[in-house]
Amino acid sequence: MPIYLARLFHIVELGTPVSISSQTVEVSAPPELPDLVIRALRLSLERGYMQASRTETGRLLAALAATRTGTIAECGTGCGVGAAWLRSGAPKTTRVITAELDPELAHGVMDMFAGDDIDVMHADWSSLAEHAPFSLIFMDATSAKGWPRERIVELVREGGMIVLDDFTPCPTWPPLEGGRVDTLRLDWLSDDRFTSVDVMVAEDTSVVIAVKK
Repeated sequence: MPIYLARLFHIVELGTPVSISSQTVEVSAPPELPDLVIRALRLSLERGYMQASRTETGRLLAALAATRTGTIAECGTGCGVGAAWLRSGAPKTTRVITAELDPELAHGVMDMFAGDDIDVMHADWSSLAEHAPFSLIFMDATSAKGWPRERIVELVREGGMIVLDDFTPCPTWPPLEGGRVDTLRLDWLSDDRFTSVDVMVAEDTSVVIAVKK
């Protein structure tokens, strides 16, 4: 198990951060997690999911959400970790909505977040259109590859953000993935309609943030 997952396991199960071993890496933020995030991570562990949003990505999401008004959205709820980070950072007046196609996951997260001011939809991502425009949309790179890019762009208002995670850091241009040009990342970073940046949040993962002009 990767060190960061081992750390999360102990935080979630024991409620407090502990040292895993001499290999434990230094972190740039307090190890304590918001209650909403701990609950979502606990659900992830119970369901056997190990691909929840990284804590480094989550803290970035919370910081970005803190600047947003109106409605922010997540495409692909999973076990609710991303939505929990968004809600933890967003102002109380900002609406957080998330869509999940898997009925078991969607209803499980609905129950978990009942009363937490997070709207969970059992629906395909395209159903979010009825709640647009958004000031922020969050999705992972795998989901973004399978969805029509122009329809995603249409969901975001002027000045709104599209946040894509799960990229592999790359020091070259054009960006590479597995020895080939990463066309998904290239398209978002070179789109003149956006001011974009690729942010390395950990040694092994980066996040693309695209702000609509």
